[in-house]
Amino acid sequence: MNRSAAKNLIERYFRQLTDGCGNDDCDNEFCASCRRFRPLDKNEAAVRALELWQKNAKLCDSKTSPTESDIQAVVDVKEDFSDVHYLTENTICTILSVCEEDGDYSALIRVVGRVFSNANSLIKSFRKNEPEPRDGASDQPGASPEVAVDVDSVRRVYERLEKIEQAESALLNALVYLTPNLELDLEYLEAYQTDPDYLNIFVILMENRNLHSPEYLEMALPQLCKAMSKLPVAALARLCKLWSGQEYGGEHLVNEDDTVVAACKCLKVVFYASMVGGDVDTEHNDDEDDDEADSDQLSLHELLGEERLYKKAPQVDLLEKELGVRPIDSRKPLIPFEDFVNESLNDVVEMDKDFTFFKVDAETKFSFQTCPFVLNVVTKNQGLYYDNRIRMYSERRLTALYSTAQGQQPSPYLKLKVRRDHVIDDALVRLEMISMENPSDLKKQLFVEFEGEQGVDEGGVSKEFFQLVLEEIFNPDIGMFTYDDDTKLFWFNSSSLEIEAQYTLVGIVLGLAIYNNCILDVHFPMVVYRKLMGKRGTFCDLPDSHPVLYQSLKELLDYSGDVEADMALTFQISHTDLFGSPVLYDLKEKAEDVPVSKENRQEFVDLYADYILNTSVERQFRAFKKGFLMVTSESPLKYLFRPEEVELLICGSRKLDFEALEKSVEYDGGYCKDTQIIKDFWETLHSFGEEQKRLFLQFTTGTDRAPVGGLGKLKMIIAKNGSDTDRLPTSHTCFNALLLPEYSSKEKLRERLLKAITYAKGFGML
Repeated sequence: MNRSAAKNLIERYFRQLTDGCGNDDCDNEFCASCRRFRPLDKNEAAVRALELWQKNAKLCDSKTSPTESDIQAVVDVKEDFSDVHYLTENTICTILSVCEEDGDYSALIRVVGRVFSNANSLIKSFRKNEPEPRDGASDQPGASPEVAVDVDSVRRVYERLEKIEQAESALLNALVYLTPNLELDLEYLEAYQTDPDYLNIFVILMENRNLHSPEYLEMALPQLCKAMSKLPVAALARLCKLWSGQEYGGEHLVNEDDTVVAACKCLKVVFYASMVGGDVDTEHNDDEDDDEADSDQLSLHELLGEERLYKKAPQVDLLEKELGVRPIDSRKPLIPFEDFVNESLNDVVEMDKDFTFFKVDAETKFSFQTCPFVLNVVTKNQGLYYDNRIRMYSERRLTALYSTAQGQQPSPYLKLKVRRDHVIDDALVRLEMISMENPSDLKKQLFVEFEGEQGVDEGGVSKEFFQLVLEEIFNPDIGMFTYDDDTKLFWFNSSSLEIEAQYTLVGIVLGLAIYNNCILDVHFPMVVYRKLMGKRGTFCDLPDSHPVLYQSLKELLDYSGDVEADMALTFQISHTDLFGSPVLYDLKEKAEDVPVSKENRQEFVDLYADYILNTSVERQFRAFKKGFLMVTSESPLKYLFRPEEVELLICGSRKLDFEALEKSVEYDGGYCKDTQIIKDFWETLHSFGEEQKRLFLQFTTGTDRAPVGGLGKLKMIIAKNGSDTDRLPTSHTCFNALLLPEYSSKEKLRERLLKAITYAKGFGML
């Protein structure tokens, strides 16, 4: 349509809205002659005429002709839109059409700036399912508990405005001008109480997808948030209902909700600010190359056209790189990490799709794994699970490729065949060969077979293998690790005579446990997991790993007397070797001649801690970490998880909810939840103390911890094992199965169960 024809149509709509068609029986709701029509002034009629023209609304056969002044009013409005005081989607489309035809967006910029900088104009804009508001207060404000904004229309408008560079600047400038007035209106004029539709302003403004951009963060968003904080509780509740009412799933993913995405990106700034403002340790990073386990595996995936899916997850966030601070560097943030986790978000995010966005469509799709601080461990573990499983399937494809190309029949699994009484030797030889010849085999799904025993490994045999390996390796008599009776934790034996391959095996076992989603009965101090993630141990790690030494060094730092005269310490320290003989070590050059004084005691403490946690066990830990990285180096583990979360993945949680376990447990052999012995069993178990409950869990599953997500995620079976008897209950820890005889009384059940879980060690029970 040319400009002349458009002009004539708009003039006809304007005349129809002001004078009508002259037909007393007119039923056109867009005509002043219709009895249902609400009268409009000339300004409103001019704006409405533009909107009707845009959507090609019904036109009546007019019996009157427009005057020259009426035509000029429409033309004037059309050219500069000076009388547009609120916006609808149609108005924006109309203005855009005219601006695009003229190649000049100045009129649009003026309208956007004028409306978005005025609270009354925004209140009346983008209304939903109701007549356009008249000048002044909105129609029947607050009549509905819902917010009367057409959110979808607002989003479409923002999407169109994003394509116009000048419009974005106009929105930003308008918001800078508007927000101080919003705060004053709410705090001193009680604007929301006067007009509940005042909330419309915040609904419209928060839909702007660019709120997370640096310009908004610096100039406008803080003031907008401050103004929003002045809203009364009733208004905030209405916002909650609006935002919580958005359903996700199927075609509607939370990843595609611009409000949620923008909020996460803004929250990332707060997250890093919390770390930077807290206790940060950026000095003690391990410079050791983490890519020791790299192979040519990626090139093989590239041959299959899968390089995008199997590329390494981004290890450095851009904001993290700019600030030079990683989550692992934060010792104590201003805001606890847990406070950033959004459980409502975790309930609706679909990790299978989010994982795809993270690995494949990062340039076009938003993944919450780029903001892992809002995800809980359970959700992140799902993402890790998908990553691990896809890698396993990929290795099977590579195996098929080899067998076709080379005529060989390699195993699609990481197959370990071991003798039960030589489990360490057999596992060590097999895994060492794999790590040297084809490390990528460690990415295959684990399949364990005990020589001379029948059975298919569906997870239970692997779990038993892990238990046997760890039980032997962590035996104090072996001497690989030392055990602290007070902390009940293991530490690397700096005087161990074992070869490095033994420690590499332990690292591989921990990596395989994560990779195959298996919980291990491992008890390390947190500094081990920090070191695995790339940090060095410091004095701050000693309370957990070496509490006695920590207390001594802390007393040295706090001592108010003459340190040099009273303590007579030098920078030469002494510790005992494997045979109990004293060994001297110099913390610095000419250490025995350098006394510890008040001035240098901090240096002494730092060097002492570095020696104990790093230098003295460097050989053992390097081999241990090497084995761990052989399995995990290409996974998003380091990017997604903090050290304490890695411990949860490997060892499970110490928080035990037996109520959740009762709801999830399965029964076999004739038992069900209503069987009397089962009712007695749960009453008995719930009456146990914390230590007894842990003994029961250890007896039944092989570990006294819950899997990630709690005991409700534990697949446990209680099976009938005969009628009343004096035999004790037994268990198959590899299957989390409790074999429970049907005892004749609750008292007998309690006595037999307590004896079984208390004296299980050393009696050969499975």
